[in-house]
Amino acid sequence: MAHALRPFTAADADWLIDAHRVLYAREAGFDDSFGALVATIVEAFLSDHDPARERGWIAWNDDARVGSIFCVDAGGSAAKLRLFLLLPEARGQGLGRDMLATCMAWARARGYARMTLATHESHRAACALYARTGFVCRSTRPVTNFGQALVEQHWEIAL
Repeated sequence: MAHALRPFTAADADWLIDAHRVLYAREAGFDDSFGALVATIVEAFLSDHDPARERGWIAWNDDARVGSIFCVDAGGSAAKLRLFLLLPEARGQGLGRDMLATCMAWARARGYARMTLATHESHRAACALYARTGFVCRSTRPVTNFGQALVEQHWEIAL
């Protein structure tokens, strides 16, 4: 399979929202509020992002979308990683690592000094990737989100 990362466009929005909604419902038991949150994030990005400081990418295998990753401005010198998703059929091939490296390099080139992200402890493979990449988990707290009792984590890395 030929992997490619292409810039996110409005034509990707419906796929991106649906892929998050379906995958997180199946893998984590998330309710419909998660899909609604992703839709809100995507709509805000499309209507109001700064293309000089914020970007999204869609990962492709041949002619099929298989993932996403976004870099958004978190204020000051911080970038925020958002909407990082890799479909099961594309996992285990180094694509997630490549997507994360691309996003971080892009943020670094835009002058961001650090990158943050929020995730849940239950996303073990993603957390392991963040740790291998040099991210540090700065805080955790129990939450009830998307119909599930979870442990929310906030990670950070100096760029």
